[in-house]
Amino acid sequence: MRIGLAGYGRGGRFFHAPLIGLAPECTLAAVLTRSPRRRAELADDFPGLPVAGTLGELAATGIDAVVISTPLDTHEALVREAIALGLPAVCDKPFTPDAASALTLVNEAERAGILLTVYQNRRWDADFRTVRALLDAGTLGEVTVFESRMEQYPPPGGFSTTGGGVLRDFGSHVADQALQLFGPAASVYAEVHVRPEDGFDDRFFLAVRHAGGVTSYLRGDWTLHGAPGLRFRVTGRTGTFAVESDDGQSERLLSGETEIPGPFGTVPEARWGRIYRGEDVPPEPVPAERGRWSSFYSAFARAVRGEGPLPVDPRDAVAALEVLDAARASAARGKVVRLS
Repeated sequence: MRIGLAGYGRGGRFFHAPLIGLAPECTLAAVLTRSPRRRAELADDFPGLPVAGTLGELAATGIDAVVISTPLDTHEALVREAIALGLPAVCDKPFTPDAASALTLVNEAERAGILLTVYQNRRWDADFRTVRALLDAGTLGEVTVFESRMEQYPPPGGFSTTGGGVLRDFGSHVADQALQLFGPAASVYAEVHVRPEDGFDDRFFLAVRHAGGVTSYLRGDWTLHGAPGLRFRVTGRTGTFAVESDDGQSERLLSGETEIPGPFGTVPEARWGRIYRGEDVPPEPVPAERGRWSSFYSAFARAVRGEGPLPVDPRDAVAALEVLDAARASAARGKVVRLS
């Protein structure tokens, strides 16, 4: 499948282009970017690859689908243009600023008969896949509490605001993962830190009560200066699974390594999680599932060919944005917000 990539910034260059190349069903066919700097980087990375200045020009190169990896405030217009051009589309997260706008786009795509999905690549994290396998096997017994953190040390110059802040960015991942594991949210309580100088949120805490009874404690932080917390902690009636850090797929993509020092997505034993069953029982290491971010594109290609479902139902993105909308309302009011 010939994929056109709209946007060649950090996301497009380091996270989408390499993963499209790792999916055997896909090839990167052309890129849309108007930035002279990005065009120079593209020429270095993929000499001779066609480059376009508009989505129409990108479509004219003969692509089969488009991936939108541009700033948040451009997503709605580009998705609508892709729908008008008849192009199946992948939109990066955050999908849109809020659930209402996301639902409008999903409905428009459905009415037009155009496939639309959202890039929730963290469903293919090694640690998340390991948690899911443990839950499917009932290894921890009935789960009561799920804890998830995504934290990052601030880079030189700080974080870009083009993604809408950490609640929309990291929040899109942790909310989606919690909903995938434990089902719809019944209520949300949130604390969100907003920088007074620019209104940009840089850390959050969410307590999500799922309709099925599990409580998820979700954190995101772009102000980290000390030690990070556990990536996941899953507490069940017969054991607790804890894993300290993620699988390193992000670091390897940013460094340009996808095969060395091992197949992409493999996790060394030092980063495996452990199951704890009380103070008198030694912790039990759990071999990590392999992280497979490129599986998203393999599944997307099959869906476009009519051979399987979309890798991510876009209505899942709407549900995650409903949680984030409730979180903003909760933080503003200092109260629990209930969802229908």
